[in-house]
Amino acid sequence: MSSHEQALVSLLSQLALSLDGAVLGVALAYAAVRSLLKFTATSSSLRKIRKAPSLKVSDLRSILTVDDDSSEGQSHPSDQSIVVVRGTVEAKSAVDPNWKNFKPNVLVSQESGDKAVVIQRTQTCIYNEWKGVFGWTSDLRALFARSWREQESTSLRTVPFVLVEGYGWSPDFVVVNVDGSRHCLPLTTVYHQLQPINASPYTFLQALFGHEYPVGMLDEVKILPLGKDITAVGLCSVKNGIPEIKSCKDLPYFLSDMTKDQMIVDLAFRSKVLLWSGFALSSLSIGILGYAVVRNWSRWKEWRQHRQLQQHRQATSNDAASQIAAEEETGDVPDGELCVICLMRRRRSAFDPCGHLVCCQSCAISVERESTPKCPVCRQEIRKSLRIYDS
Repeated sequence: MSSHEQALVSLLSQLALSLDGAVLGVALAYAAVRSLLKFTATSSSLRKIRKAPSLKVSDLRSILTVDDDSSEGQSHPSDQSIVVVRGTVEAKSAVDPNWKNFKPNVLVSQESGDKAVVIQRTQTCIYNEWKGVFGWTSDLRALFARSWREQESTSLRTVPFVLVEGYGWSPDFVVVNVDGSRHCLPLTTVYHQLQPINASPYTFLQALFGHEYPVGMLDEVKILPLGKDITAVGLCSVKNGIPEIKSCKDLPYFLSDMTKDQMIVDLAFRSKVLLWSGFALSSLSIGILGYAVVRNWSRWKEWRQHRQLQQHRQATSNDAASQIAAEEETGDVPDGELCVICLMRRRRSAFDPCGHLVCCQSCAISVERESTPKCPVCRQEIRKSLRIYDS
């Protein structure tokens, strides 16, 4: 572990354990709430997928009702239902002759030559981590800007595609609508290469002063190949007499390699993990927060008692000092018995160990509170003052 990582871990641990672990307890409570919310969403998705019928492409029309009075032959929004369809990826032009006249047939990967309907290319710029000669400032940047060391750009190309069942002159198919979907696609990596970047004079200056500079470009191409069997889970409807399926934002899957049974098993496992982790985190957070509350409450009570005791002592000392001053100031005091400091009150306190009786009680207390208390007559260091009473 590097020095800046150790500093970051130390800072986070001190922050988490502050206030007797109250910050850590709040963080665990937040994680528990997030876990339980995810469990609720996952359980809802599990129920929906369990209830969703698993159909063939040829059986989709039997569960969808089409509005015959509509000029476009579309189904009502209320008729849309969640279905699970297993089919083979094929370009729309393979089943719709009219579409060939306007769009290209398929996409072809330039690196491998494989034919596909979706091509995703990701380029990631990789930076170095050398501090350089004057690179002490890079440690500060690394604590707060470590994610900036990789700059990623992703481009996505797609053509309309369908899921077909069987091949022939008129195979049954369902159109896949990926517009507005943020679900991950079951893409296959066909090209993965790391290309070094040549250094320049400007790169040398960046390295000299500790600035990060690019050292390589990671190029990755993923495709959705033709002929791949995938499962589509989403809302199905009929448009222009053709079944169409689109993603449902409440479901974690849209296009996947898994079957319906595998999805159910995966979601059931996720829900159990989220549920028990939520219970564990919530129990741990309640214990830590309870401990922090008790500790801080005890500290507050101790501080309050200490504060009240200090106020009581201060009030008592002030009353005693005022009473002593009143007693000492009553009557006439001969010149030989006046305090050598204030020259107003009678000499009442003797210093230990010199034994000089030259100060009143108030001035003796002031001398005693000094950092290096000394007798005002012999300048000898004193340990304390003693109140002298007349018999």
